[in-house]
Parts: sequence; C-alpha cells; structure tokens
Amino acid sequence: MSTKVHNVCIVGSGPAAVGSAIYTARAMLDPVLITGRAIGGQLMTTSEVENFPGYPEGVSGPEMMEDLHKQAKRFGTTFVSANVKSVDFSSRPLHIFLDNKQEILTHSVIIATGAQALWLNLDGEKKLRNKGMISSCAVCDGFFHKDEHLLVIGGGDSCMEEACFLTKFAKKVTIVHRRETFRASKIMLERAKKNPKIEWLTSSQPRAWTTDENGELTGAMINTLDGLKHVQCDAVFIAIGHKPSTDFLGGQIDLDENGYILHKDHTMTNIDGVFSAGDCTDHRYKQAITACGDGAKAGLDAVKWLSEQNL
Repeated sequence: MSTKVHNVCIVGSGPAAVGSAIYTARAMLDPVLITGRAIGGQLMTTSEVENFPGYPEGVSGPEMMEDLHKQAKRFGTTFVSANVKSVDFSSRPLHIFLDNKQEILTHSVIIATGAQALWLNLDGEKKLRNKGMISSCAVCDGFFHKDEHLLVIGGGDSCMEEACFLTKFAKKVTIVHRRETFRASKIMLERAKKNPKIEWLTSSQPRAWTTDENGELTGAMINTLDGLKHVQCDAVFIAIGHKPSTDFLGGQIDLDENGYILHKDHTMTNIDGVFSAGDCTDHRYKQAITACGDGAKAGLDAVKWLSEQNL
C-alpha cells in the first residue's frame, strides 16, 4: 500500500469524471482518475454525437472521450486503469480499494461512475447498439431517424417521454410493453395516448431482432397474445430504466430509493469531502454536456473544500 495521500481521487471515466479532473488538475491538485477497465462510459457505444458544443460537424462518442481524456492528461491528471472494489469513508484519509490489490489514500473523492442503461440483451443487440440502430436515448439519437418507423420498449414515464419526443422525427412510433397496464403517471400516459403518431402493442415482448444481409435492423420478432409475429421497424429505443453504478459504496453514501447518490450541500454527499457528479446522481438529464457541467461543479466544490480544510 502506498502511504501517499492524494488531494483528490475521481472514480469514473465519462464526461462527469473527466470534467472534474480538468478543473481539479488546473487547480494544481494533481487528481487521480480511476477509470475502471473500460474507459469512456456510455459514450463509448454512441456512434454520433451532434449536440455537444464545440463539435460543429459532430463527433463519435469514442473520439470525444479521447479528446476529453487528452485534455485532462495535459493538465496533470494521473490515470489508474482498475476497478474500485470498495471504499472506506469512516476515517481520514479516505480509503479506496482497487481490484488490482492497490489501496489509494485521499483527502477527497469525486464519485462520477455514471449509470448503466438496462437492455434486453437479445442476440445481436450489442452490435446493433454500436451501429445506432438500438439506443437508450431519444434526445441523443432521434434526429438520425427522420420519417422512420420506430419501436420504443417500456411502460414508465421515461418510455412515454421518449416516444413523444421521437414523434418529432418519426413517421410512426410503436410502444411495446409486456403488460396491459403501465407504470407511467397518468399525465404522461394520456399525453402519449393523445399523440396521433403513437401506436400501441401491449402484452407483448421482443424475442429477437431481425436484420438484412448487411446487418441492418429490419424489425423485431415479438411474442404477442396472438403468438410470435414480425414487426418491421427502422430503429429501436429501449426505455426500461437505468441502474446507477453505486453498489461499490457499500451503504456509506446516502442514496435515494433507486440507488442514485443524494447531495447534502451542492455536490457534496452526506460525507464531508466526498462529492458526486453525473449520471450516478442525475436521474433526469443523462446528457454528456450536463455530466460535464456536473463534473466541473464537483471539481470546484472539491477545490473550495480542500482550501477550507487547509489541505
């Protein structure tokens, strides 16, 4: 175990984590960024990003994350490629335990581990996600599917919101839900039902994706009350929820009922010197630009807190 105590350790590798790293590095805090084994977060599976300022022609998610990581490295961020197994925030300095048997000591921590979209994980789904034909974000990818028939899988408020948003571009949106009743709030459900572009396929569940000889999505095999049938579509949006990556905290940080980190004071958690940013605490926006902004705020809060502690 190294006896060096770092000023700040950031856990995560997506826009929120790198935003925190850039701000704390420029404040001469020499941040350590624990990226995990697979860097870049959900943007690594995003084929095209057109709504992030500074990229007028758009950019692929992996390219953007490479740029952000280069920027953080330029200002002196140290990168550690390992997964966090557990933490101990009960005493000072704070302890972070990695899966490579390394233990890191730090005065402050910024948690920016994001949230994972829940997928159906049918055969071939991952390949279609990487091509942009199956997505979990209508705001990110809806623009690319003008005048197409889209499927939205789910039954909650997020599903209704995604479906309504997609009607701005699609010629038709079909909501596929495994039950007859919906978890969505009454107001969101009514809004979707009043939209003339939205059709409904209830008591139905996708069983397989179909593709053409070029590997392009052509539709879904869906198990309905009338048996298995093929539904043609051009793209699929899966809106069955997200799971924040907070299990490693071991109950030491206050979470809401869905596992998202709660803030006590601005970006600080219930433990002094422990901050959070991005999708692990934001269950509403889930955008690269808002995650970067969250990271900047957490970085600034960490700088201020460390200064107040004379650290």
